[in-house]
Amino acid sequence: MNFRTSGGAGLLRSCFCALALSGATATALVAMAAPASALSEIKREELPSPVAPATITDDASPGAVPLPDPIHTSQPPSGGAESPEDEQPAEQLDPDAAPADDSAERPHLTPNGELPEVIYDLGRLPEPVSRMHGLILEACKSGDINRLKPLVGTGDSGTQLSLTEIEGDPIEFLKGLSGDTEGQEILAIMEEVLSAGFVHLDAGTPQELYVWPYFFAVPLDKLDPRQRVELFKIVTAGDYEDMQQFGAYIFYRLGISPEGRWAFFVAGD
Repeated sequence: MNFRTSGGAGLLRSCFCALALSGATATALVAMAAPASALSEIKREELPSPVAPATITDDASPGAVPLPDPIHTSQPPSGGAESPEDEQPAEQLDPDAAPADDSAERPHLTPNGELPEVIYDLGRLPEPVSRMHGLILEACKSGDINRLKPLVGTGDSGTQLSLTEIEGDPIEFLKGLSGDTEGQEILAIMEEVLSAGFVHLDAGTPQELYVWPYFFAVPLDKLDPRQRVELFKIVTAGDYEDMQQFGAYIFYRLGISPEGRWAFFVAGD
């Protein structure tokens, strides 16, 4: 399928890339529209309330990554108040460090610039991963999106289909992402994703995953001309330029755990 000439696919890709860039634009438009006011003239009750962070429970799915340990400060000796001499500053975060976002379904770029191996040989997949990959690919080629239904995990092993919560039937949700009413465009995108090379991430850890396409873990500025041709089988040149501004591949990617669990199929960031 030629996604660059598909109206539905182009619109779909543009929406996801626009989502990643829309926050700053919206803020700027609001600032131009509102009358200028001194900060001291803004009443405290008119300031927006801080947004509470999302709660992450201990019963996260196997694909989730635990939160980093909290920053600790030294405690005063038992039975007495801490004196100024005993005060220890809290651990300082490196302001130049990249924000910590280890969610399994988000772009996986190593901060030290080390590139993962790009793998094309499906024979290197563990049998459970190879089996799930083949079943999803077969469903895509059938043109019947309902054939994905028995492959989508539920409960604690649920397949993540969005970066936010979804309600209702997952197959109907996937149909809603497609530019056509039968979900065949989204099946075509999924087939192209699964036909690309893949990466094996976090081997030997609870977060171990096999992820398609490999662009998920390779910085866009590190792609050679041959790899950019492979990228343009999935996205348009305009999408590529938008992603360069964002700094990572943020179109659809699909992850499978070593046990053969379909972990995610998501786009955006």
